[in-house]
Amino acid sequence: MTRRKHKHEGETRVEPPSEVGEAKPAPVPTEDELASAELFTAEAKAPAAEAPSPASEAAPPSAQQVEDVARLRAEADEYLDGWQRARAEFANYKKRVEREQQDAHARAAADVLVRFLSVLDDLDRALRDRPKEGDAAAWAEGIDLIYRKLQALLEAEGVETIPAQGATFDPTIHEAVTHETSENHREGQVIDVIQQGYRLGERVLRPALVRVAK
Repeated sequence: MTRRKHKHEGETRVEPPSEVGEAKPAPVPTEDELASAELFTAEAKAPAAEAPSPASEAAPPSAQQVEDVARLRAEADEYLDGWQRARAEFANYKKRVEREQQDAHARAAADVLVRFLSVLDDLDRALRDRPKEGDAAAWAEGIDLIYRKLQALLEAEGVETIPAQGATFDPTIHEAVTHETSENHREGQVIDVIQQGYRLGERVLRPALVRVAK
């Protein structure tokens, strides 16, 4: 605050202080700012885009499109049919291979097991007239034990005895040695078993040798 004296009045009067500094001029916008402002103004004034009409969205497919769809469907059906046929053929092939492997295993097992049958026959004949007393009886007991062990081994491998005694003659599992007249047996009935037959599952290892009534 400054004090100034006025000569004509002879007294001192206090004047208000002047403002510090002068007001700055407003900043001038750049060209980029002007362009952005014009762009926003144009977007604000532009009318809203019209939504597509339902008619344009549901336009019917052309003849070429219908033809292409039909062709693609036919190709898809053809590929599906071929795939299903190939799958069925592979499944049949797999089953056939497994069956052939099982048959090969059964044939190999049969070839080995059939060699024990003659030994079993010899033991069976030896025990038919086994002695009942003395040292020979003890010896016969040892033979009988071996015979039963061999039978158990064959049964564990799936070998079964073919039923024959008193059964009706069946040429698929029996082999007739003689046809005899018998008053105690009906025609076609097995009178006696000469040699026991065996089978492994459905495979006949050896048919039973029998006498048949006529």
